[in-house]
This record gives sequence, structure tokens and C-alpha cells, in this order.
Amino acid sequence: MPCITLAELEVLCSQLYEGTDLAQRIQAEKVLLELINSPECLSQCQLLLEQGTTSYAQLLAATCISKLVSRTTPLPIEQRIDIRNYILNYVASQPKLAPFVIQALVQVIAKITKLGWFEVQKDQLIFRDIIADVKKFLQGTVDHYIIGVMILSELTQEMNLVDYSRPSAKHRKIATSFRDTSLKDILVLACSLLKELLAKPLNLQDQQQQSLAMHLLKLVLNCLNFDFIGSSADESADDLCTVQIPTNWRTIFLEPETLDLFFDLYHSFPPMLSQLALSCLVQFASTRRSLFSNPERAKYLGNLIKGVKRILENPQGLSDPGNYHEFCRFLARLKTNYQLGELVMVKDYPEVIRLIANFTITSLQHWEFVPNSVHYLLTLWQRMVASVPFVKSTEPHLLDTYAPEITKAYITSRLESVAVVVRDGLDDPLDDTATVFQQLEQLCTVSRCEYEKTCALLVQLFDQNAQNYQKLLHSSSRNPLEITVQEGRLAWLVYLVGTVVGGRLTYTSTDEHDAMDGELSCRVFQLISLMDARLPQSSNEKVELAILWFLDQFRKTYVGDQLQRTSKVYARMSEVLGITDDNHVLETFMAKIVTNLKYWGRCEPVISRTLQFLNDLSVGYPFNCILLKLVKIDAVKFMLQNHTSKHFPFLGVNDNYCLSDLRCRTTFYTALTRLLMVDLGEDEDEFENFMLHLTVSFETVTQIFSNSFKQEEAKRMLIGLARDLRGIAFALNTKTSYTMLFDWIYPSYLSILQRAVELWYREPACTTPILKLMAELMQNRSQRLNFDVSSPNGILLFREASKMICTYGNQILSLGTLSKDQVYPLKLKGISICYSALKSALCGNYVSFGVFKLYGDNHFDNVLQAFVKMLLSVSHSDLLQYRKLSQSYYPLLDCLTQDHMSFITSLEPCVLMYILTSISEGLTALDTVVSSNCCATLDYIVTYLFKHIAKEGKKPLRCREISQDGQRLLHFMQQNPEVLQQVQLRVAHLSNRIIEFMNKISISQVCILSISAFLSQYFSELRGSLINSQPANKREVLDQCFRNLMEGVEQNLLVKNRDRFTQNMSVFRRDMAETLRCEGATESSSLDMMS
Repeated sequence: MPCITLAELEVLCSQLYEGTDLAQRIQAEKVLLELINSPECLSQCQLLLEQGTTSYAQLLAATCISKLVSRTTPLPIEQRIDIRNYILNYVASQPKLAPFVIQALVQVIAKITKLGWFEVQKDQLIFRDIIADVKKFLQGTVDHYIIGVMILSELTQEMNLVDYSRPSAKHRKIATSFRDTSLKDILVLACSLLKELLAKPLNLQDQQQQSLAMHLLKLVLNCLNFDFIGSSADESADDLCTVQIPTNWRTIFLEPETLDLFFDLYHSFPPMLSQLALSCLVQFASTRRSLFSNPERAKYLGNLIKGVKRILENPQGLSDPGNYHEFCRFLARLKTNYQLGELVMVKDYPEVIRLIANFTITSLQHWEFVPNSVHYLLTLWQRMVASVPFVKSTEPHLLDTYAPEITKAYITSRLESVAVVVRDGLDDPLDDTATVFQQLEQLCTVSRCEYEKTCALLVQLFDQNAQNYQKLLHSSSRNPLEITVQEGRLAWLVYLVGTVVGGRLTYTSTDEHDAMDGELSCRVFQLISLMDARLPQSSNEKVELAILWFLDQFRKTYVGDQLQRTSKVYARMSEVLGITDDNHVLETFMAKIVTNLKYWGRCEPVISRTLQFLNDLSVGYPFNCILLKLVKIDAVKFMLQNHTSKHFPFLGVNDNYCLSDLRCRTTFYTALTRLLMVDLGEDEDEFENFMLHLTVSFETVTQIFSNSFKQEEAKRMLIGLARDLRGIAFALNTKTSYTMLFDWIYPSYLSILQRAVELWYREPACTTPILKLMAELMQNRSQRLNFDVSSPNGILLFREASKMICTYGNQILSLGTLSKDQVYPLKLKGISICYSALKSALCGNYVSFGVFKLYGDNHFDNVLQAFVKMLLSVSHSDLLQYRKLSQSYYPLLDCLTQDHMSFITSLEPCVLMYILTSISEGLTALDTVVSSNCCATLDYIVTYLFKHIAKEGKKPLRCREISQDGQRLLHFMQQNPEVLQQVQLRVAHLSNRIIEFMNKISISQVCILSISAFLSQYFSELRGSLINSQPANKREVLDQCFRNLMEGVEQNLLVKNRDRFTQNMSVFRRDMAETLRCEGATESSSLDMMS
């Protein structure tokens, strides 16, 4: 690129970071990306740093340098040393730079240090002297002091950061070395600096002092957050985290002054800083139990509890949301890491549990204050109560005193919140169903402690609110606001009743508890009758959703053969409602489902939840007797005979319904077909009656196509029909029932679907349901497509699928280039479904594909050509970027290489190159489906080549054609040897990634054998290169490792030989790891597989 002046660079920086014109920003980004790739990049960055007049220019320079030093192919070691020293001198000479510029420059230092951690120059590990460099900063001004701490903090964070573009084994080696050599010293240094800071008079108005304290606390937090054992803990699983502190850190944690320091920092600092102190304490509370002996652990826990008591006795700091949230996390971690039996033995336990209970009650009452923190408090109490049966200590745990108070506080606070939400127009907590369900799941355990008190409270509140609701309904002057409030309270009460009923545990429940559940359930069933009687004139969505939650909880707990028929839950329900057993309950369930489907057709949440409930009932597992009971219920018989929009408006297709509303129809017909299957057997007449409504709809569409062709009406009808049929096809898992469906749909109705795909290929709302239906029809689930030997149905079905895939593929390619936001919905999604359908057909074992060529039928060839055309229109990056596409393409490729290598060998060289490149890139994908399929595909390809070479010397006439196919592929490989060489390196790298890919190790090792057998000369060169890259004293040992690897392995790919190689490979990896496990061992960037 032409040289850019300083002024031009600063203008581009301004456009990139401050510009509001999108076109200008895109152009500026394009030019600056060219700068990064230009030879003048470093000189231009130096110019920006030294002469730039804006902070954004300096930020750009730091960003460019960061990208340069992070490249997979590293810069020369001398150049990286110069860059690091230059940046250190630069920030030392200009400590007043903007904070974000210093941060970016410090990141560059950290990256250079990490990537060069094992590099040697003149027998010195040249990049490890960063600690000494930092100590020079700590001897300067406050600004220099802060920069030094920032370097350590960023280095610690960078060492812990996994770069998935590089070998994970190399990352772990660097991180482990840093942990063992430097991390403890950094933590000790940070703690000593915090002690010094705390010992001085604190001036909270001094911004420099605040900044220093903040960076020191962040440094400690980064040390404690370090992934000490390479577990890569999921950050979302916050409550399950244990900090695996190294054993040689024990002395730091055994000193009471360490914990006292952070509690003192919390009480001394303002909220922004005290929050960080609490975050550090969360990690201290999560320290692994095995670090201490039993007496040491008890003492450590006592210090933690003493700190908790001190905070709760002086709760002023908890008024800050950040502090409050971190303190809630701290409390939850205490119970996660320590047993209730240990907690009750702590000296101040009775007082502390009282303070925690009062804090929890206050928090629940102030429900609008940091609502996301309630999860941690409920986690604490849930785990405390769940531990009660296992406590052997004689000390009182006092949970029977405080748990009912927690339950009461939650219940009453939620009821009181309704009026505030309605009156002030606040966000309703009930709208966030994920959070509500999570909290209720935790509460159900707590509520079962002293269950009598919970039930008495709920009965009292339910009766009171139900009476008030009825009074409002019968009042002459109805106040809509008051009715809404009362309905909101009833919704909460129904959720709560469902929660406590669903919390029943077989080993702790008694007849008295079951009777209480019956008492509560009576009230909800009575409310159902009251609410349904007011339909359709009046309704409340939140109450309906709560009722469906309750019904599902009751189903899981009390419906099925897991309970005796004499369960006390039905005693009270029999007296009040006449419900004597689960047969009557199922009747109530189905009546409610029919009512909802009839009157709630326009409310997607209610319809969706209702259909999910129906679907769960129809599965029947593990109590199939439920299905036998369901089909005898009148409501079920009604649904099977009248599944039309006349009775169930959500099945309608008029203009008042958006296309997304039709998605729930699949679930409806899946459940309905399962119920039909119970007594269907071979009764074709009953099946025809069931399909009568769909038959009429298809005939209507046929007439529309033939006559007036009202496009929108036909399209809506076909979308609905496709979704209906997909649900039906999914549920038909026997050969007899599937054959009935095939005979019904072929040939007339499949041709209509073909026509729709041809007409509306631009509209994924139409094509996606149709393609998904075809993909479902191709699934040979439970061998349902194994037609009779005299039946051509398998071939006929494949021919129809071939037509549809070819039609869609040809049409979709005519769209040309699509924008980034349109390429997936308009093109890639449909392609992925086509690939899934084709894969199901190829692997279904219900079509003999040789028949097509034998009889001159081109449907098989056509669909394979359509596969290639669609594939070439997709970039390699898109193949891996879109998960559904990659998870359909790579399994399909696996099938093709397993059974149809003649097709693969017939492909043009450019197509073969595309496919092999996609395999090479897929090998290192994080998705296990992708990488394991790539390994299998490679094995099939190389095995085919190896067998071809083995047969070269013996060519009977009958093998001539096969030989020609193999010769084409062999010629391509000989012309492009670098393809398989690159693939072999990636497969070897994959084999080395044990933690991430345990399930693929054996298959990837077999791939290594296959490729090594085919590329024996290249394998020998690779072996020699690896051995020569190591110190002289290790070469003989490494050579022996390689000899052991091939010991007993013959030059063939028989199963026995493959198994032998897999065993040898496991030993080889272990021996290599032990041989190379030496500090400062020379590493070759091209051989990370052996690091």
C-alpha cells in the first residue's frame, strides 16, 4: 500500500473511533487493515506513538502492534525483544498517557511475554525478566507504580487466557510454568503492597490512590481466578466453582492476616473498591478443601464466618448494588465449599445464621433491589436445608427455625410486589419466567422444611385472595386495576403451590404431607374451573401460565404407577372435587388442554405451553399406562376427530396470524399422532379419517394452483400443512404406520410441495418447513422405512427428495451474492436442511443406489451434482461459522466417503481441493461433531488410496474400472502433496488435544496411521525434523520413541493393525511428554503437536 502521512493516519483514526458516518468508518477500517499487513506497519506505528497528537492514534498503534506479535508465524526473536523494550521505555517516559492507551500497550507486553515464555537467547529465557522490569516501575512515581501493577495484572490475565487458534497443550505448558515460577510471588507482592497502602492514611478523594488500589485488587483477583489445573471452568456455573490453590501456597492461606487484610479493605474502601475486595473474598471462600487439614480448615472457616458477622453487623456498605451482589455470592460459596456439619461447629454459628436469615428476609422484601442476587441467597438456603438429613453433629442447625421464615418472606414479598408493579408500571418479575422457575426450584427445597407451616401459610393466603377475587368479580362497580392486582397475586400463589407440590421427595414425604398437597391442589383445581367459566369474555395470561406450571408439577409428582392408588393426596380432592385417582386427574388435564386450545388461539405463550404439556403427556414415558388411560378420555377422542380450525382457532391460516404462529402446529400433531398410534394398529380407515382434514386442505391448495392462484392464501396453507405433516411423520415410528403416511402423501401431495419450493424459493418462511418435512420423511428412525421387498417405496421416496433438493439448489443459486445478514436465512439454512435430508437418505439403508445407474435413472447423479453446486457457493469460513450448516455438511461428507468414493474420485480437481481444505479446517474445530467426522472422512479417503496402491501390481480385468477411479484420486494427491501433509499435521495436533477431544482420540490416531502409511516418505521427514529440533542429549531417546510407535505395525490398514497402532500411539504420547518435559526445551512452532 502507498505510504500514508501522519496527518492522514490521524484522520483515519478519528473516523474509525469517533466517526458517525458508517461508510467512512468501514473505509477507514479497510485502509487500516491494509496497514497492519504492510511492511511499513511497525515504522508507521512508531510514528503514531511518538508524533501522534491524539490518544486514538496511539491506541491504533498499540492495536496494530498487538496483532503483529499475535500472528501464528512469530516475528524474529530480536524484533520482539526490541518491541517489548521500546514499549517499556515509552510508557516509562510518558506515564500520563490516556488509561486506555496504557492498557493497550501493556497488553502487547503481556502477549510478547506469554508467546516467548520458553524462548532462549544466549542460554537465557529472555522474556521472563519482565518481573525485574516491573520492580523498576514500582520504585518510581505513583503513575509508574500503577503502570507496573497493570503490567503484572495484564500478564496474569493473558497467561490464563486460552487462544483456541493455538495448540491447547502449548498454552497449558506456558500457564503451568508461569504458575509454578511466578504467580505465587506476584500474589505475595500484591498483598504486601495492599498492606502498605492500608497502613497509610487513606485519602478517598485522591484519584491516584484510588486507581492504585483498584489495580492492586484486580491483580489479586486475577491471581485467584487463575486456571490452576487446566479445568477451564464454565463461568456460568458460578455456584459450582472451586479454586484449586497449589499446595505450596498453603502458608499464605493459613495466615489469618491474609483474610483480615481483605475484610479490612472492604470496610475501609469506597464501594467501587470494596466490591473488588469482596470478589477476592469470594475466591478465598472457594479454596479447595484438601488444601487444609481438618483443624486448619475449621480455623479458616471460623475466620471467614467472623468476617461475615462483621459485615452483617455493619451493613452500610451493602447498600451498594455491587457490594450486595458480591456478598450474596460470598455466602453461597460458603455452603458450596463447606458442609453444614462444619458450619454448625463454628463458634458464632447461632448468631451468624440469625444475621444471615435477617439479611435474606430483608433482601427478599426489597425484591426490586438487585433481583439477580436473590439466586445466590436461595442457593445458600437450598443447600443448607438439603444437607439437614446428613448432619451428624449434635449442635443445633436452627434451620427449622429460620427456613420457614425465609419461605414466608419470599411468598409474602412476591404477593406484595404485584400492586407496586401494576400501579407504577414496573417490569413484572413474572415476565422473566426463566428466573422465576430457577428461584421456585430452589424454594421448593426450602419450603419442605417444616412443611406444615408452609402449607398453612399458602392455604390462608390462597383462601383470602380467592375470596377477594370473587368479591371483585361480583361487585357492581368493578375496578379493572384491582382485578389485575388480584389476578397477579393468584398467579404467584398457583406457581408457589405447584412448586411445593413438585418438591415432594419419596424418601422424606409422609401421608400427612401428601394430604397437605391435596388440600393445596384442591384450591388450584377450583380456580381452574372459575377462570375457565369466564372464558372467552375475560382471561388473564399470567394466571393461565401459572396453572399450566402447576398441572405439569402435579403430573410429575402424582400421576403414574409410581404412587399407590391410596395416596392421601386424593383424599381431600375426592371430597371436594370428586377426583379419586389419576384417571380423573387426566380427564381434568385434557379438559383444560382442550379449553386452552379453543379459547387462547391468539396467545402464543399459552398455546405453546399448553401444547408442550400435551406433548409431555403423550410421550407417556416411563409410564406407558398413561397413554392407555388418555385414549379412553372423551376429550382426547374429540381432538382426534376434530383437529380443525373450527374447534381450535390456532390452526387457522388467515391473515390475522403471522407465519411464526404456525410453528406450534408441529408439536400439536406430534402429540396427537402419538395418541392415535396407541390403538391404530393396521387400521387404514382410521388413519384416513384422521388425515381427512389435511386431505381437504391439500385438495383446496390443488384447486388454488389450478385456478385463481391466490398466492398468499396458498402459501399460508402449505406452511401449515408442512408443519402438521412433519409432526405426524415424527411420531410414526413403525413400518406399518409410516407406510400409511407414504401411501397418503405420494405422489399427489409431494408434487404440490415441489411446486411450492420452485415458486417461493426466495421465502424461507415457506421453504424451510417444506424442506424440514422432507428431511423428516427421509429419517429411517426405528427402521420404519424398511419397506417390503416387493415395494419400490424407498426408491420412489428418494426420487422425490432428489427432485426437491435439485429444484431448491438450482433456484437458490440464482439469488447471486447476498449480504452478510441475509446469507444464512435466505440460503445457508436451506442448504443445511438439504444436506441433512441427503445424509439421512444415504445412511438409511433403504435404497440400493446402484440401481439408479443400472437402469439409467439420473436422480442419484443429479442430487450429488446439486450437492457440489451448493457447496461451491459457500465459503470455507461460512461452513464453520454456522453450526447447523457444519453439522449437516461434515456428516454428509462422512457418508459419501464411506460408501460412494467413486463419486468423490470423479470430482473436478478444484472441487476435491475445496473438500480437502474444508476437512483440514474442520479438524481443529471446537465442535466435536465436525472434527470427529473429519477424522472419519480422512480415514476413508486415505484407506481407499492405500488399497488402490496395494492393488496396482495385480490388476485383473474386473478391477480395471475401480483402478481408474483410484488412479484419478492418486494423481490429484501427487499433484498436490501439501494438502495431505497439512492434514497430517492437523490430525496429529488433534490427537494431542486430549482434554477437549477425549471421544475422538482413537479415530484421529487411526487417521495418522492411514496418512502415515500413504505418505511414508513425508512421515519420515517429519520424524527427522522433530528429532533434530531437540537438544542432542534427547535425540536418541526420541528416536527410540518413534521406533516403539511403529513396533509391530505392518504396512496395511487391517483392523488388527489399526488397533495395534492406537495402543502404540497412547504410549508414544506419554513417552514424548515425559521426554520433552523440561524447562526451556526448544520448541518448533511447526511441531506444536509434540509440545
